[in-house]
Amino acid sequence: MKRPLAAVGTALLTSGLLTGVATPALAAPPTAPAPGGPAAAAASVLRTNPGAVQGTGAEAYQVHSTKVDPNGAAHTRYTRTYQGLRVYGGDFVIHTTPNGGYAGSSVGLDAPLTLPTTARVPAAAAKKAARAEFSGTLTAVGTPELFVDASSGKGRLAWETVVTGWHPDGQTPSRFHVVTDATTGKVIGSYDEIEAVAGTGNSVYSGTVTVDTTLSGSTYQMIDPLRGNGSTCDMNNGTSTCTTITDADNTWGTGATSNRQSAAVDAHYGAAKTYDYFKNVHGRNGIFGDGRGVPSRVHYGNNYVNAFWDGSRMTYGDGSGNSRPLVSIDVAAHEMSHGVTENVVPGGLTYSGESGGLNEATSDIFGNMVEFYANSPADPGDYQVGEKININGDGTPLRYMYNPALDGSGDSCWSTSTRNKDVHYSSGVANHFFFNLAEGTGATPYGTSPICGSAPAVTGIGRVKAEKIWWRALDAYFTSNTSYVNTSNPANTARAYTLRAATDLYGSCSTEYRTVQAAWTAVNVAGNDAPCSTGNDFSVSLSPTSGAVNPGGSVSTTVATATTSGSAQTVTLSAAGLPSGATASFSPATVTSGGSSTLTIATTAATAPGTYTVTVNGAGSVTRSATYTLTVNGTGGGCTSPGQKLGNAGFESGVTTWTQTSGVIGQHGTAQPARTGTWSAWLNGYGRSRTDTLAQSVSLPAGCTSYNFSFWLHVDSAETTASTAYDTLRVQVLNSSGTVLATLATYSNLNKAAGYSQKSFSLAAYKGQTVTLKFTGVEDASLQTSFVVDDTALNVS
Repeated sequence: MKRPLAAVGTALLTSGLLTGVATPALAAPPTAPAPGGPAAAAASVLRTNPGAVQGTGAEAYQVHSTKVDPNGAAHTRYTRTYQGLRVYGGDFVIHTTPNGGYAGSSVGLDAPLTLPTTARVPAAAAKKAARAEFSGTLTAVGTPELFVDASSGKGRLAWETVVTGWHPDGQTPSRFHVVTDATTGKVIGSYDEIEAVAGTGNSVYSGTVTVDTTLSGSTYQMIDPLRGNGSTCDMNNGTSTCTTITDADNTWGTGATSNRQSAAVDAHYGAAKTYDYFKNVHGRNGIFGDGRGVPSRVHYGNNYVNAFWDGSRMTYGDGSGNSRPLVSIDVAAHEMSHGVTENVVPGGLTYSGESGGLNEATSDIFGNMVEFYANSPADPGDYQVGEKININGDGTPLRYMYNPALDGSGDSCWSTSTRNKDVHYSSGVANHFFFNLAEGTGATPYGTSPICGSAPAVTGIGRVKAEKIWWRALDAYFTSNTSYVNTSNPANTARAYTLRAATDLYGSCSTEYRTVQAAWTAVNVAGNDAPCSTGNDFSVSLSPTSGAVNPGGSVSTTVATATTSGSAQTVTLSAAGLPSGATASFSPATVTSGGSSTLTIATTAATAPGTYTVTVNGAGSVTRSATYTLTVNGTGGGCTSPGQKLGNAGFESGVTTWTQTSGVIGQHGTAQPARTGTWSAWLNGYGRSRTDTLAQSVSLPAGCTSYNFSFWLHVDSAETTASTAYDTLRVQVLNSSGTVLATLATYSNLNKAAGYSQKSFSLAAYKGQTVTLKFTGVEDASLQTSFVVDDTALNVS
């Protein structure tokens, strides 16, 4: 059996903090890119344009998830490691067009990472500091993990230590994360992984509702078969065991808290409505995105005035005197929305300052939208948070979305002090924005929304459009350290991303887009987005947005225009950024906005191979543009078959195309994570005498100028020598009869290193031939060495 690598870190589901743990990059749950699919297109963009994500050669990336829009455009999320270390705040999104072209990125880093990875402060000192930070009953102090904290947009080396135990109340569990600077030893952040809200409740809140249960024999169980078997159980006022709630006649509770089933009905109903909301409104398959239901635990602890989300389940206390359960629907949906956020954005939105405010606001927003969605007469939607649980004891809610300052601490308007506030108060800026976007400013049926400064009044676009815009921004654009204002990286802000979301859904400079601008301005969040014209305006779009051509050939695309405001106008079309020798023609060259034209790009034999960004301009009362990616292949008619020649190059199709020793190609999980996707080729690693091979035959066309063979390699070894190559991997070129034509490289245990590194070789000497590319790994009798190969390519041009 192959020896597994030591785990890089603990995979956590958490709402995050400035320097909190995220799901480790090498252990993140990946979405395997299908050959030629959106994730493969994103990987291609990433390999050829690392600058788009502030990348360096010292890094490796792992696919976290891929979202594909109805038109085929895609958004692929990645996590990042730097010299093998997890990078918190290094997550990013690659956006691709329906044809696989590059359409931008969402990046939290302000600049490429350049920092040493050797800690000056030892792990023992970090462990001691973590122990000192914890208050409560200590259970254990975990082993500190060295990682790169880039949550501020800039990287620094840090230790993260997880302390487990109980809060001073003796009933609330704690998984407390402490982050210390690995250079100075200073504590730079801490947070509790278990997300909780303190409060009290005074009755069952949702009235008479329908709950879905499961019949087992003659007994009904509170297990929801329609929503991933989400279950509700009774903690019996303890903190350890939980009993599934059952009933003989499928009629549950009495509405009084004295009946133990009553609180369970609210919890079960709240979980169901939250599940339904995300699925039916946003197309997400449950909280976790995989169809699983949420477990809910009620009657937790004794006189426990709290409710919390711990990353995988909901837990509710019974409140003061065990008579005030904290099971209102907006509290339930708020907490479970933390679960959505942390599963969409790797590790969640950083839980401090402005990013933490966005995290809390996202839960407030969706908590309220679930309340509106449930449409319960007993608890109608109201843009207040926790109004039913009477947390303050005087009938007032936790927070007011229409005017967050009403709670005495929340920020209704952004200021330079917002980033330094508790996340439940910095959330006010986004809550207020969302209310303005949906309902408008001034007097509304839900309360009066004030305007910050001298901003113009806002007319809302309604909840349906507002919730779609917020979800789109979270799902496709937000990174873990997205903030309100970011002078060093203005693209990584909630304003910029919600504007992109509004553009995706309703069009650039649409009414919805302009309302997003106005709603942010009304809470004092400015941006560098260009103002929309107040007169006649139009848009320009292309289909397709990219194309390839041999020198001397031509390629076409359709240019569509559309009136976005005012009256239709005459638009004159032109193109810029063409390579030398290429020309552009439009038929017709002038259109009325709302019409279309055909753009034809013609090249000559002298047009140089390469990839070019062509800007298509439409000039009217304003100039609007769209970009077209033009690829010129080879060197003319001589290179008749350019492109990538290896089959199943990333191994994502499984054990196909390649010949191999049994077990080489596979999904090796966290033991040896793939560089991208979930499949890779793992040679050796057995710790005994073993020879593994991996090979593929490929035909190289004649007449081309470039024949680049590349692959990514990770070498992991238990060998300790610094001078002797005990285990080796040879990379060779063979002819059709199996004779070795060349050994391109030999790697060994001496090359062990964290992460993957890319290797490249020219195969121009074999053009016009059919050759076999072969990897041969040889391992001696003791101490394993693993050679892991991924993302191979043979690009001919």
